[in-house]
Amino acid sequence: MAGKGDADVSRLDEAARAGWLYYVAGNTQDEIARKLGVSRQSAQRLVSLAVTERLIKVRLDHPIARCMELGRNLAERFALRTCEVVPSDPATPSSIIGIAQAAAGEMERHLKSNEPKIIAFGTGRALRASVDQLPTMDCPQHKVVSLLGNMMSDGSASAYNVIIRMADRVNARHYPMPLPVFARSKRERTLLHNQEPVHNILELAKDADVTFVGVGNMGENAPLFVDGFISRDEMSALAAAGAIGEITSWVYDRNGELIEGLTNDLVASAPLGKARDKPVIGIAAGEAKVDAILGALRGELLNGLITNELTAERLLAR
Repeated sequence: MAGKGDADVSRLDEAARAGWLYYVAGNTQDEIARKLGVSRQSAQRLVSLAVTERLIKVRLDHPIARCMELGRNLAERFALRTCEVVPSDPATPSSIIGIAQAAAGEMERHLKSNEPKIIAFGTGRALRASVDQLPTMDCPQHKVVSLLGNMMSDGSASAYNVIIRMADRVNARHYPMPLPVFARSKRERTLLHNQEPVHNILELAKDADVTFVGVGNMGENAPLFVDGFISRDEMSALAAAGAIGEITSWVYDRNGELIEGLTNDLVASAPLGKARDKPVIGIAAGEAKVDAILGALRGELLNGLITNELTAERLLAR
């Protein structure tokens, strides 16, 4: 709340009290008005302010039958270890808020384990939103590892680095990948991977007990292109080669097979292979992501999925 005036701070304090009374203590708006000494209309506005200022984060624990059915069908269709489907907002079906909350719950479950774990992360908007939903935690027994760097060739960085954000939320040993997303040549990639710190991080990633990744689509709104990691010509070449999606910057086709050559010759991320005996959970939703998610599931690049109702329906319809 740095930079806010005293009046603003006082207003947020009141909103926080109203939000707690409504969502946690279960008070009615009339009861809140009486306890705070305000009108019912003011109490209603304070509760709304608590939500819009994100002072209150609500998680839905009631098992919605339709979502559970979709999750079960996806798990059976693609032999998934885990699949969680959250309700879609009809007004914003591509919203990532719901899946971020669900993913945060899954991350929290692993972080609460007393047994030491290696937890690996990709990067991207959905993963960053998921980490933002985590409470502050003390987990010195765990190691949190990045699967890829987030620097471009000029040294600038993406805003969606998950490991740096995790450092603000979770007291665990952190291993950010000190690399650009793409090397300038295959030889440079080999040299980078042979550096001792990088080699150690790649070994940790290989032994991860659970991995969380985003799923990127291809085309004009591809995250790799929009965020400036690849050029329009590179995007066009990938599309011509049948690219349908990417995970940790590794680009694959509709069957989940990695595209030969092109940008995949330069990816500095940890290797992307089939998900085997350890959970590899994709966090993604939205119409634009359907083909990319489907390719990843066909290619067994994921064995877990957190998505929303609309996306799940689209995946099963294909």
